[in-house]
Amino acid sequence: MKFTEEHEWLRVEGDLVVVGITEHAAEQLGDVVFVELPEPETQVAKGDEVSVIESVKAASDILAPLDGEIVAVNEALTDNPALVNDDPMGEGWFFKMKIDDLSALDDYMTEDEYKDHIG
Repeated sequence: MKFTEEHEWLRVEGDLVVVGITEHAAEQLGDVVFVELPEPETQVAKGDEVSVIESVKAASDILAPLDGEIVAVNEALTDNPALVNDDPMGEGWFFKMKIDDLSALDDYMTEDEYKDHIG
């Protein structure tokens, strides 16, 4: 897994990258009450706002960590946004992307680097 400074995690599954938020981010947000997911087959560029997450404390944008295409979204979050709190690194994933260049992941932090980042 790789991690962004915006507290997203990236996991490679075959030729796809699964994107979610870290446990740290989920704890900081508090109880998640709504998740707006992107549309599948949407082309995105790194840094594009692709999703919105709302909690009892705040609303936050989820940014595209890489250039690529959204190929799947976690529909379970629509009915049960609390999955983000219950299992942020597993069942609480947001979307899957097909990217052209997996080496772009090298720009992101390892788990140990992320732990240092959040201190």
